[in-house]
Amino acid sequence: MKPKNCLIFGASGLIGRNLIRKLTQNNFKVTAVTRNIHQKGYLLKTQGNPGYIEIIESSIFDENKIRGLIKKADICINLIGILYQKGKINTFENIHEKFPKLLSNICKEYNIKQFIHLSALGINQAVDSLYAKSKLNGETFIKQNFKEANILRPSVVYSVDDNFTTNLMKLLSWFPIFPLYYKGLTLFKPIHVSDLSEIIYQFIFRNIKSTTVECVGPEEISFKNILQRLLKLIGKKRLLIPIPLLAAQSLAFFFELFPKPLLTLDQLRLLKYQNIPSGQFKTNFDLGIPSYANFDTEVEKYSYMWRDGGQFSRIKQKNKN
Repeated sequence: MKPKNCLIFGASGLIGRNLIRKLTQNNFKVTAVTRNIHQKGYLLKTQGNPGYIEIIESSIFDENKIRGLIKKADICINLIGILYQKGKINTFENIHEKFPKLLSNICKEYNIKQFIHLSALGINQAVDSLYAKSKLNGETFIKQNFKEANILRPSVVYSVDDNFTTNLMKLLSWFPIFPLYYKGLTLFKPIHVSDLSEIIYQFIFRNIKSTTVECVGPEEISFKNILQRLLKLIGKKRLLIPIPLLAAQSLAFFFELFPKPLLTLDQLRLLKYQNIPSGQFKTNFDLGIPSYANFDTEVEKYSYMWRDGGQFSRIKQKNKN
């Protein structure tokens, strides 16, 4: 039996790489799309079994090339997203609205078997966030174009090379004082990338369609508690101090000056809102696809990089045990 061809946009990202491994291990053929094959190709080649992965370089705005790829695919998965805007091309409107609109329209035209789109949790409530607004608009365009599309809304996704736990541990290792935005009360249900990949795989395996699902981990953790857990894992003691909104905004404005900002004003607005199930949609648990990874257990596997002694702290810890 000929293996199904999964076309993945955003294949070189954290979720994409893990998903490729999951799919190829289960005899799916993957066409991985990247905008820079020279930078990402060597890494993508290692993610799939030989003969089960094809790497294609393409701009997401090259409609003719996208049409050619979708025409050959059985399943299309869009994992592309940005956390902040940069220049006139990498904008929320282009990445979160126009591209999903184009993609879903072409998928419907070629009658693709499944279309899966990765959105974000908590965007309905975040009415003053440009990021959230663009994600919602993207979902609306998809549902208008392709009613059978699946939309996955994950909470914050973490793993060894994420932009969440690793950045926080880096900052906590540098500074003796760390600001608590909104008193650190914002709640999250972090989901490990392996669990999210399993959810996507199960959607494909079970041929689920026309479903919006909120993808969450097993634990509900406040932002302050996340910082406390990370500090314990890296063996540091830091002052966690709530700061006034005006001071937080000034700090975010300063960070926006960096090429890769640690925090933007728009991300600060997002932190006002809970990142937990809304109750409007089913969760992965409701669909019988639970997530199992424990936050502390998983982060401990790579937290040594920010401990005193780095990798040698692992040897020291083993000797203690």
